[in-house]
Amino acid sequence: MRIGVDVRTALGVVGTLLAWFALAFAAPAAVALAAGESPRPFLVTGLAAAATGLALKRLTGRRPPLGLREGFLVVVAVWLLVPAFGALPFVLGRVPQLARPVDAYFEAMSGFTATGATVLTDVNALGPGMLFWRQFTHWLGGLGVIVLALAVLPRLRIGGRELLRSELPGPVELESLGATIRETARRLWKVYLAVTAIGVVTLAALGWSGLDRRMDLFQAFSYATSAVSLGGFTPQNDSARGLAPVTQWVLCGLMAVAGVNLLRLYRLAVLRQIRAVARDEELRLYLVLLAVGTSALAAELFADGTVDGAGGIRHAAFQAVSVMTTTGFATLDWSAWGTLAALTLLALMFVGASAESASGSIKVVRHLTLLRFARHGLEQAVHPDAVVPVRVSGRVVEGPALRSVLVFVLLYLAAFGLGTLGLALDAGEDAAGAGAFTALGAAASCLGNVGPAFGAAGPFGSYASFGELSKAILTALMFLGRIELVPLVVLLRRGYWRA
Repeated sequence: MRIGVDVRTALGVVGTLLAWFALAFAAPAAVALAAGESPRPFLVTGLAAAATGLALKRLTGRRPPLGLREGFLVVVAVWLLVPAFGALPFVLGRVPQLARPVDAYFEAMSGFTATGATVLTDVNALGPGMLFWRQFTHWLGGLGVIVLALAVLPRLRIGGRELLRSELPGPVELESLGATIRETARRLWKVYLAVTAIGVVTLAALGWSGLDRRMDLFQAFSYATSAVSLGGFTPQNDSARGLAPVTQWVLCGLMAVAGVNLLRLYRLAVLRQIRAVARDEELRLYLVLLAVGTSALAAELFADGTVDGAGGIRHAAFQAVSVMTTTGFATLDWSAWGTLAALTLLALMFVGASAESASGSIKVVRHLTLLRFARHGLEQAVHPDAVVPVRVSGRVVEGPALRSVLVFVLLYLAAFGLGTLGLALDAGEDAAGAGAFTALGAAASCLGNVGPAFGAAGPFGSYASFGELSKAILTALMFLGRIELVPLVVLLRRGYWRA
C-alpha cells in the first residue's frame, strides 16, 4: 500500500521549525544571567531542541514541496513537541511546583496555547528567568511559532500556504496581504509586534507617571504580552486584581483590540481601508457581543449586590472582555459569583473573539455563519424554490465552508462533552477532583483556551488539586483547542495515510 502522505517531508519541516525555535531560549537565559540565576536549564533545552531539529533535517534530507496533508502532520507534531521542550526548563531548573513532568507539560502547553491555566499555587515563588520564560511562551504561541517561521524562513515559502491554512485559527479562506505567503505572515507579525509594543509602552507609562506604582517595565511586559496573545499568565498571584483602575481599563481595551482579526487591523491601520473594515459583519457582531456580555454581567452583579457604582461597570466590562476573548485575566473572583453570572461567563467561553486573532474557542465568525445558515434554512422552508445564498460580509459562503463550520462545531461540542465526562469520572475516584459544575467549567475553559474556570480552578486558584488523569485530559483539551481539532482528527482517519 502506498502511503498518501510524505512523512519525511513533514518531519523535515518539523526539524527546521525546532532548530529555529531553539533560539527562543536565548532570551530567558539572558534574563536569568542578568538576575544572577543559572541559565543552564534554558541553554541545555535550547541545545536539545536544536540537536533534535538538525537531526530530523539530516535524516529526511531534501524532500518534495509541502502539501496540505503534510501541513496537518506538521501542525500536530509542532504543537506537541514545542510545549515538550518548553516544559524542560521547569524540570531542569527544579521548580518545586513543576517538578513532575505532567505538571511541567501542563504549564508549558497552557503557555504556548495562550490558555493561562496554571498548576502553580504561588507564582511569586518563581525566579525572574522562569517568570520571563512563562510569559514569553504566551507571546510566542499567541500568533503561532509556525506563522513566525513562515515570516523569517525562506525555505518554507514553498508549501507555506498549506502550513498557514493549517495553523491560523478560523474557518474562512485566508486573505492575502501581500504577493506571497511569507509577506502575509510578516505583516501579521508586524501588527502583532506593533500592538504588543503599544501595550508595553502604555502600561509602563502608567508606572512611570505614578498612576500605578506596581507597573514597572517587567510587569508592563508581562501584562502586555499576555493581553495581546490573549493568554492570561501574570507574574502575580492575584491576576489583575491588584492593579490600578486605569491600568485595568487599559488592559480591557488592549484585550478587545487583540481580539479583532489581525488582517482587519492591518487594513485599518496601514492600508486605511476604513469602509471595508466598517462593513465587516464579524467585527460588528464581535463588538455587539462584548457590549451584551458586559451589560448582562453588570445587571447580574448589580442585582446580587456583588458590585456597585462606576467600579461595577469596570469589573463587569473587564470580566466580559477577558472571558470572551479567551484571555483569562480577572479583577474579581468570579468563582464566588451567583449562578446566573457564572452561567453567563460559561456561555462567553463558547463565543471567542475574531478569526485570525490569537483567540481560542469557537470564534465569532462561526457563530455568524451558523446564524446566517439557520436563517437560510428558515427562508427555504417558506420558499422552497428560492435560491438564497448564505452571505457573510457580502461574500457568499460556499458549501465546503459551511460544512467545515458545522463539522468544527460538532467536533468542538463532542470534545467538550468527552472532556467533561472524563473530568467528572476522575473526580469520582479522587475526592480532590472536580465537581460537576467545576468539571464543566474546566473543560470549557481549557478547550476554549480561556484558562481559569470555577471552584478551585477559579481566577485566583489553580489546577494543582486536580488528579494526574484530569491534568492530562485538560492538557489534551488545550492542545485540541489550539489546533482547532481538525488536523488531529484528519490524522486519525485511515484514509489520511492512504494514497
